[in-house]
Amino acid sequence: MIKIKKQLIFIIIFTVLFHFLSFGQGSTYGGTYTDSSPIVLDGASNQIISGLKISNSTGHCIKLSNCSNITIQNCKLGPSKGEGVFLSNCRNITVTNCSMEFVESGVVADVGSGIKVLNNDVKNVQGPMPRGQMVQFGNVSGTGNSISYNVVENIMGQSYPEDEISLFMSNGTADDPIKVVGNWIRGGGPSTSGGGIMTGDEGGSYVLVQDNILVNPGQYGITISSGNNITIQNNKIFSSQQSFSNIGLSAYKQYPIATFSNTIMNNEVNFTNKDGVLNNMWNAGNSGTIAGWDTNTYNTNLDASILPSKIIGRAVADTIAAPKQDTIPIPQPKPLDVKLKIYPNPVYSQSIIVIAPTPNNQRIVIYDLNGQKLIDKSINSNSTQVDTSSLVMGIYVVKIMDGDKIIDIRKIIVGKK
Repeated sequence: MIKIKKQLIFIIIFTVLFHFLSFGQGSTYGGTYTDSSPIVLDGASNQIISGLKISNSTGHCIKLSNCSNITIQNCKLGPSKGEGVFLSNCRNITVTNCSMEFVESGVVADVGSGIKVLNNDVKNVQGPMPRGQMVQFGNVSGTGNSISYNVVENIMGQSYPEDEISLFMSNGTADDPIKVVGNWIRGGGPSTSGGGIMTGDEGGSYVLVQDNILVNPGQYGITISSGNNITIQNNKIFSSQQSFSNIGLSAYKQYPIATFSNTIMNNEVNFTNKDGVLNNMWNAGNSGTIAGWDTNTYNTNLDASILPSKIIGRAVADTIAAPKQDTIPIPQPKPLDVKLKIYPNPVYSQSIIVIAPTPNNQRIVIYDLNGQKLIDKSINSNSTQVDTSSLVMGIYVVKIMDGDKIIDIRKIIVGKK
């Protein structure tokens, strides 16, 4: 009996570990979304943006400027003319478990620190250059920066990517390098300059690129173009012959910037260039001594199957339930036929108007995303004005109550007044 129990425990542990390892990349969110207008916040902090579906034919889905301590999670972004998420001069921002499709780029961070882009699905970025990235860090520095366990897939004819991951003038620290770890990348081109993972673009330092898998990523696989203390290790890169494919793994100083103390080691490559010639690795010799260069190998067994056939949207079909989120619980009641309207949304004025054709002494209750009740007002007429001047910029949950019964739930966005 004891032996059987031990075997059963082992099977359970193995099953859990297999599931975890199989679904470590990409979004794990399989829940629903609430339609939302594009979000623009300036100077906001301590907010959670969650469960929204946003598109924008004229700009970004979400734009944060001068913001701090904000999490963007479980959102569906795109199509958009601009980025899925654009960050300008922000600190401690996390983008996680989001799905983005037909966006100019997935996430672009222009000046910032503590930027984390984790476990997202990105499909068919539109570019063109200088955009076209799954993620781009520009002048991102300090500790707590990571681009990890994301999935990107670009289908030829539906996308125009440049560099799938781009680190431009970005610097980590010796104790906490910028991490580019465990990403899955499939599909690049037809750009003849873009590719997989670009490090040291016009400088950069203290970067770790590790355990990524790239299939047909574009003109190149992974490269160091300048900078110092950049480590590229334990990655797998495959490309078949493409009209734009060139080199799998390279160290080539492209800028007049001091380039030294870099490591490229234990990577496996099978990369065929546009002429049908194997072109796995190139050390241009102008980047100082590259530690570990001789440990990189040509692996004839690498092919497109190093990535599963389905890498986007696996959570929707394969997870049992979405994990609980650290936000206010938002139940999903069956709405009554109240034809309720709340406008404007986003709110840039001092108040909102609630239209309720059959008010029946209902109440509008507004909470912040930490669950704190901020406004509780009776709806006693068909058109009720609610003063929102006390609300700071951010996302708020609106409940329409009939006694203790929740009639409807909405989200409103309060912008800069």
